[in-house]
Amino acid sequence: MTNRHVIADRDASYTVICGDGEEKEYEAKVIARDPINDVAIIKISGKPPVGGFPFAKLGDSSNLELGQTVIAIGNALGEFQNTVSTGVVAGLSRHLFAQADPASPQSELRGLIQTDAAINPGNSGGPLVNLNGEVIGINCAIVWGAQNIGFAIPINAAKRDLRDLKKYGKIRLPFLGIRYVMLTKEIKKTNGLAVSEGAWILRESLNSPAVVPASPAQKAGVKENDIVVACGSEKINGKNTISDVLQKRQIGDILEFKILRDGKAVKIKVKLEERK
Repeated sequence: MTNRHVIADRDASYTVICGDGEEKEYEAKVIARDPINDVAIIKISGKPPVGGFPFAKLGDSSNLELGQTVIAIGNALGEFQNTVSTGVVAGLSRHLFAQADPASPQSELRGLIQTDAAINPGNSGGPLVNLNGEVIGINCAIVWGAQNIGFAIPINAAKRDLRDLKKYGKIRLPFLGIRYVMLTKEIKKTNGLAVSEGAWILRESLNSPAVVPASPAQKAGVKENDIVVACGSEKINGKNTISDVLQKRQIGDILEFKILRDGKAVKIKVKLEERK
């Protein structure tokens, strides 16, 4: 497993180099990409070495604690192979907008592990491990201009992708079909809205409708300018967005949204479908 942005070029060929002293090269085939979690799964082609390929055990990222010691491994700057750095879990459930390079579009990543273990360009796709040697994250991003502020994708998100791949032959992602802006006090004041928290369903442009045609949201009756304030018992706000809700749901789940529409509260049930 690695980051999707590491193997973003669909026309490129990729190679795995075993760091066992012999540095034998193997052709790598990309078999799945998850654009939401920035995870990709590749498969090594060729005859394995005697005893099989070495592998790292996957841990559990659901029980991480602040201050817990972690180790980042990677090819720092693309030149220093098998670089190891230590640090602690400095934050949990972080989110940020990131891009692989200045020419790439930004992607929003959520639920990230923040660590002060030194992570540099070239570390992307490498493991973040605990003191038991278990992989608890995939290193993915740094903050330019900062010192020792790095981020990793929780391994449980990648394990979910791996389970889908084994069961269905592809990564299956739940699809809702809306575009929205998370409300703030400033947005409320500027637009004269009734609430300062929730997801305001808005189009990005004339060619990007707020509610995607033939999507689960449109079928359920969700409309542009609706404000989603809750999903079941969960409030929708900056700390718990609709994207966060979808991360915890499965295809076929039925979500009950509480929506403000023209000053009135309505409830709408939406059945999630598979993202195409």
